[in-house]
Amino acid sequence: MSANQQPPTTPPLVHPDPRAWGLLLGSFALLMLGYFTLPLRALGDDRPLLSWVLFAAVLTLLTGLLLARIVDSIRGTGRHPGVWLAFLICFSLTVFAGTYYVMADSPGEFHGLVTRLDALYFTVVTMATIGYGDITAAGQGPRLVVLLQIVYNFVFLAAAAGALSRTVRSGMEVRAHRAEDGPGPLPGHRLGHGHGHGGKPGPGLGQGRRSRGLLRGRKHHRDGGGHEGG
Repeated sequence: MSANQQPPTTPPLVHPDPRAWGLLLGSFALLMLGYFTLPLRALGDDRPLLSWVLFAAVLTLLTGLLLARIVDSIRGTGRHPGVWLAFLICFSLTVFAGTYYVMADSPGEFHGLVTRLDALYFTVVTMATIGYGDITAAGQGPRLVVLLQIVYNFVFLAAAAGALSRTVRSGMEVRAHRAEDGPGPLPGHRLGHGHGHGGKPGPGLGQGRRSRGLLRGRKHHRDGGGHEGG
């Protein structure tokens, strides 16, 4: 192996942004805490109109936020679009799970759905289109919400998941390129400490000034010698 050739190096390790991961995990923890503690069944049969209006308003707001973050991810704008997309996907699933849990309080609306965990499980199973059949929507209202969730999954959540995948992949590529480029020049590096070819020290700023001074001295000596000879 020649002196100019470098030994092969292993690909650099790509580390995720710890602040982004911390923000996502903290937001998800707060979301789950609210889902399992808020009195969701204060809605339902006691306030049917308010329940449907609130469900439609939250779902519309989530749709607008998802579309905005998808656009940010495509354009490469905004702060942490991947974190926002992951959180909004989880939030939308929680909204559907809370709606199923509220509806299950009415007799005959659901078969096999009793707890909040059952509702979250049914939401994830519906999103994954698995359909075990252990929990079924029997009433007209729950079946309408299931249809809305299926359409929502295919249209919005699939687009958000694709944008999230592209954001994560592009972020990993950027970090990998930065790691391959290596650190820049040291802060104390100056022109006077430059290096020439082959790793040998080349002429710096001080050497260039001394060389120009010698040339001017030689020229002055030649000019003076010519006048004396004349």
